[in-house]
Amino acid sequence: MDYKAEVQTKLDQLRSLMAEHGLGALWLRRIDNFAWLTGGIDTAINVADIAGGPSILVTPDAATVWTNRIEAPRLDADGLSARGFDLHVSAWEAEEAPHPAGRFGTDIAHAGASDVSGDLQALRLTLSENEQQRFRALGADCAKAMDAAIKRVQPGQTEAEIGGGVADELRRYNITPVVVLIATDERIFKFRHPLPTMKTLDKYAMLVLCGRREGLVCSVTRLVHFGPINDDLRHRIEACTEIDARITAASRPGQTLDDMFKTITEAYAAVGFADEWQLHHQGGLAAYNPREIIAMPGDATTIKPGMICAWNPSITGSKVEDTILVTDGAPEILTAIPGWPTKSFTIDGVTYARPVILEK
Repeated sequence: MDYKAEVQTKLDQLRSLMAEHGLGALWLRRIDNFAWLTGGIDTAINVADIAGGPSILVTPDAATVWTNRIEAPRLDADGLSARGFDLHVSAWEAEEAPHPAGRFGTDIAHAGASDVSGDLQALRLTLSENEQQRFRALGADCAKAMDAAIKRVQPGQTEAEIGGGVADELRRYNITPVVVLIATDERIFKFRHPLPTMKTLDKYAMLVLCGRREGLVCSVTRLVHFGPINDDLRHRIEACTEIDARITAASRPGQTLDDMFKTITEAYAAVGFADEWQLHHQGGLAAYNPREIIAMPGDATTIKPGMICAWNPSITGSKVEDTILVTDGAPEILTAIPGWPTKSFTIDGVTYARPVILEK
C-alpha cells in the first residue's frame, strides 16, 4: 500500500484548504484527523480522548509531527518518517507546542485560530482507494469478531460477560472496541443504547459493536435467540430488516442525507411502524468516527462514491446494522457474516440479503 502517495494527496488537499481560507498553517490535534492524514496511525492512548498527545503542523512546505520522547519512538516505528513527516521531539516534562506565525487554522478551538474542523470532516468523508482497502479488511474482521462473539453467548451469562466477549474477539483482530452495547430479553425493548449490566441472559440478546483500526470505525449489530420466537417479535425483526434493505438500496451517489431521511421515514410507514423512527437516530455517514454525520431532515450533504454509510433502523425489540461502502453501482456491504440467516429483498433489480435473528 502506497502510504506516501496517500499522505501527499491529503497534504495537497490541506494546502488547497489553507489557500482558500488565507491561512499560513494548519495545526491538527484530533485523533481522527491525525489518523486520516497519516494513513491510519493511531494516537489514541486514551480511547475516550478526542485529541491525542501528538499533533501535526502543516505549512506550505512541511508537515511536522510535534510530540514528546514517550511517543516519538513508536510513531517513528509506525512509519511516520517514511510517509513524509518530520518529527519535532521534546521532553515529556516540558512538552513544546507549535506557535505558527500569522493566521492559522485548527481542528480544536484555540485562541486566535480559525476553526476548520468542518472542512476537515468533509475531507474525511470520501475515502481514497487505500482507505477503502483498509475499510474492507476492517469490515470483514468486525464481522468475524461479531460471529465469534455470538457463538460464545449462552443463557445465564451477564450482559457484561457478553460484552467482554465482543471486546475480546475484536482485540484478536487488533481492533479497538470504541462502542459495545449489550441488551438481553426485556432490556432490548426498553433501551436503544443499552450499556451492559449484570443482568443475566434468559433467551434473547442484542450485541452491538463499533470497532476502530487504523483510525477507521466500523459498526455491526446482531440478534440471537435461544428457543422459538413468537410471531410478534418475528414480525418486528422482519419489518426492521425490510426497512434496512430499502435504506441500503437507496444509498447511492447523488442522494442527499435529506433524501435518505425521507426514504427512511417512508420505509417505516410502508412496513406499518410509522412512528418508530422517532425513538432513535437512523445512522448516516461514517469514516473516522462511528458516525461523522447523522441523517437529518434538511441536510444537503450529498452521498458520493467512496463514502461509508452505517444505518441502524430499529423497531422496539429489534435492530439491524451493517456498514456499507457507496460505489458507482450497488452498495457494498462490508460487514456481512457468511452463513448468517437472512431475508432477501429485490429492489430495482438488485437483491439485498439482510440479516435477521439467529435462532439457537
